[in-house]
Amino acid sequence: MKVSAIVLATASLFLLPVARVSAQGVSDAQIASIVVTANQVDIDAGQFAASQATSDEVKTFARLMVTDHTGVNKAATDLAAKLKVTPQDNPTSQSLKADGEKSLTHLKTLKGAAFDKAYIDHEVAYHQQVLDAVDKTLIPSAQNAELKALLVKVRPAFMAHLSHAKDVQSKLGKM
Repeated sequence: MKVSAIVLATASLFLLPVARVSAQGVSDAQIASIVVTANQVDIDAGQFAASQATSDEVKTFARLMVTDHTGVNKAATDLAAKLKVTPQDNPTSQSLKADGEKSLTHLKTLKGAAFDKAYIDHEVAYHQQVLDAVDKTLIPSAQNAELKALLVKVRPAFMAHLSHAKDVQSKLGKM
């Protein structure tokens, strides 16, 4: 019970403001920055979780996040270079970065099952928010066809990550 209370009390710290994207119009350069930043946040959390998690499933999931999000970032930065688009920092990307750092700082205070649960709960919420932003704002706002195609192409991976995170989350709840 104590672990659940800790997780519930801290869950709000992990809810990143990806949803704020929907309130603003975004340019392709801003989308590029949001995509790179969102992926980097998950890479950083995954690297830390892979080294700190106690559950083998959480470690495996964290390593997958690092691998997959590194690949998406490479594709995004390669496309931006090809299109001669410089990712433009914006309030959403700045907020993502700051909240990612805050989340990592909080994760560093946890150990064992509490760490595993907090990390996976964060991943479930984070991937849902990213999907909402991709569907409601990033894809509809993308002006360049190749950028839009990249967002559409990576969407199923984010869906798979969300499903995988929910699966791990349900297994951790049974332990």
